[in-house]
Amino acid sequence: MTTTRQAVPTRPRLPLDRATVRRARSLARKAGRPIVRLAQDHTTVSVERATLRMSGLGGADADGIPWSNRLLDAVRGDVGLEHGVCLPAYDALVRGEAADLAELAQKAAVGSVRFRLPEDRDRTRAASRARKEVGAGLRRIDARRRERERLITRHGDAPSTPWIYLIVATGDIHEDIPQAQAAARAGADVIAVIRSTGQSLLDYVPEGATREGYAGTYATQENFRLMRAALDESSRELGRYVRLTNYASGLCMPEIATLAGLERLDMMLNDSMYGILFRDINPLRTFIDQRFSRQVHARAGIIINTGEDNYLTTADAVDAAHTVTVSQLLNEYFAKEAGLEDWQLGLGHAFEIDPDLPDSFRLELAHALLARELFPDAPLKWMPPTRHMTGDIFRGYLLDAFFNLAGALTGQGILLVGMMTEAVVTPWLSDRDLALQNVRYVLNAAGRLGEDLHPAPDGFIAERARTVLDEAVDLLTAITDREQHPGGLLDAIADGTFGLMRRPADKGRGLDGVVRKAEGYLNPATTLLEEGR
Repeated sequence: MTTTRQAVPTRPRLPLDRATVRRARSLARKAGRPIVRLAQDHTTVSVERATLRMSGLGGADADGIPWSNRLLDAVRGDVGLEHGVCLPAYDALVRGEAADLAELAQKAAVGSVRFRLPEDRDRTRAASRARKEVGAGLRRIDARRRERERLITRHGDAPSTPWIYLIVATGDIHEDIPQAQAAARAGADVIAVIRSTGQSLLDYVPEGATREGYAGTYATQENFRLMRAALDESSRELGRYVRLTNYASGLCMPEIATLAGLERLDMMLNDSMYGILFRDINPLRTFIDQRFSRQVHARAGIIINTGEDNYLTTADAVDAAHTVTVSQLLNEYFAKEAGLEDWQLGLGHAFEIDPDLPDSFRLELAHALLARELFPDAPLKWMPPTRHMTGDIFRGYLLDAFFNLAGALTGQGILLVGMMTEAVVTPWLSDRDLALQNVRYVLNAAGRLGEDLHPAPDGFIAERARTVLDEAVDLLTAITDREQHPGGLLDAIADGTFGLMRRPADKGRGLDGVVRKAEGYLNPATTLLEEGR
């Protein structure tokens, strides 16, 4: 399949030691491999429900509980999930218990069908039908990817990088739509619909169009469909394709990734550790769900955005800079292992150094250039200041201008628009318009200034970047040291290494949804996704 890649502007180059860079990546692989093996040996309730959704099972009962949850719970109650949900579910269909998965789920919800683990010929028939129906779902995702490419060709793409990324968050999808379209007319290239507070802790995906989210709008398939259709209208009007972002994280990460592929979203927030650290979701559940979700994103041509910026809201942006680099390297490894390409890696970092610190802007440039140098082909996602926004909107507007300048100078690929009213109110449309004016002014004025700036090899910026990289190598070395961390990365997370959050592997939400695979486990989605790479 063809893909759309961002052209990364010419930027200042940092004289990093290439052997140190190679060692950092090697250590990230060493730290990440046990996590991949863990994901390969386990499944979760959300992975299995995502497979049912890929097979075409949608809708919910009168209480709003999705039929995918009802069917999975019934299968788990009868035979467990060690062999996956598909064998028992499709065996029931082959036996004539129902005409399709929707009818089967309805019967299962009232206890009028029982499930078994089929053997011999029955197993072969069930596995064949499951592969056929899951494969049809993947072909629908493939078709939506091709549709995106056709629309980009027809309407044109954003004229340059960075892409301007702007948030909408009213709680009401029907209010989000006109705000998103207004933002696109004002110059936004990517519209992010913030998810309702607490949705990541729901172990089901709400159904239908929603109007009552808190500090955001629920991520549902219908909400995805409505916003995608609205932005397609804007794309036709503006003569450029407007991208849509949402969140594939939390307890339903694989399901939301699947719905995003089916409804042609373009970017999804999908970080390896965000849910662990900031939502207390069990580490095992998160890493297993994440691998499947990234396989779906890879197939759908979706760009992921990672959440390293969040570390700097709880830890000092200077002292903890190396933890951001470590997380970026781990995210890169996990993403590529799942099939994502460089152009799909919106690795996160942020402009969060205390502005009262001497040389704060030089430090920000050092950190931003380090990320750009380590990941030259990735569309890095550059996040604006939040922690040190005081409510003084004039100071905030100035800080955002410095943030925009740093992004322009260092060739960031995705620039989230900073709001001068951060920490004061939810932004008005007028606030967004002023913020976009700030972005446009800086990008127009700075132009390709990065071509003319070259940090001195032994100067402040280059030395700071090397220091952060060396500290990142030291931390990765410690994570992979069996004496310091016998459990590797899981022990490091439990120790509070990232964002100062301590998250043990045997604690956290969603652990009861983790299942070790038995011999003979079957999931056609996983098989087809890996075969299609």
